Amino acid sequence: RPSHPNNNQSDWMRALASSSPGRLVFLSTMAAAFEVVQRPALKDNYAFLLHDAATGCTAAIDTPEVGPILQVLKEQKWRLTHILNTHHHWDHTGGNAELCAAFPEVEVVAPAKEVGKIDPKVDTPVAGGDTVRVGSLDLQVIDVGGHTLGHVAYYGPALKAAFVGDSIFAMGCGRMFEGDYDQFTASLKRLAALPEETTLYCAHEYTEANARFAVTVEPENDDLLKRIDDVKAKRQSGLPTVPTTVALEKKTNPFIRFNEVKEALRLPDTTSDVDVFKTVRKMKDSF
Repeated sequence: RPSHPNNNQSDWMRALASSSPGRLVFLSTMAAAFEVVQRPALKDNYAFLLHDAATGCTAAIDTPEVGPILQVLKEQKWRLTHILNTHHHWDHTGGNAELCAAFPEVEVVAPAKEVGKIDPKVDTPVAGGDTVRVGSLDLQVIDVGGHTLGHVAYYGPALKAAFVGDSIFAMGCGRMFEGDYDQFTASLKRLAALPEETTLYCAHEYTEANARFAVTVEPENDDLLKRIDDVKAKRQSGLPTVPTTVALEKKTNPFIRFNEVKEALRLPDTTSDVDVFKTVRKMKDSF
């Protein structure tokens, strides 16, 4: 199995590059007993399955498309025990009903604020500060509302990883459909405050488009320019740019680089972080 990208990036990328065409599988050994499988789904989503070898429990983090999830379960001979929804949008919950029918005992965990928007059931409503257990693994629930009001992320300290849905992306963040600027700014700060080595599993392959915008905000950011070259090379080779890390986002993501972006955009020194975010989010909305 390829090693976790935080531990040995080159081994992970070599293993990834050797994946057979049409069977894009990304396996990451995060700790002795835990594994994540990432598969592309729909047009630009990713489906993630988290497996605890000690107990046999397996969680699907969001359900954008049933086919890829069932394929992983079949190939790995895993049983689906949990669905962890980050928010209510159809491309994150669309497979819930079919998977609940196929696995009647599956536990569906979802944001408490969005229970009425997620079918066919929510067994365990959660909010920021709660803890979810998948087998022997504890996942901390983080309030990351903004894209939607109740959006949550699931952070596993033992994994050194977080499943963040559409809250933050590689060099970007989700559109603000339901929240407000204060809420979204606070949410992004919570994610940025995680340990820098934390792997961020975001739910879409939006990185190239995000990079095109980010460089207009910080055209002299050397870390950003290097990353753009890396992203182009990966995509030309058919490789994913997800997952990312907190450290990498803090160097290159204009939505969490409040002081640097304030300087780059020549905003007044008194501009608050919320207003910096508001400025950048409005720029991106019309980009």
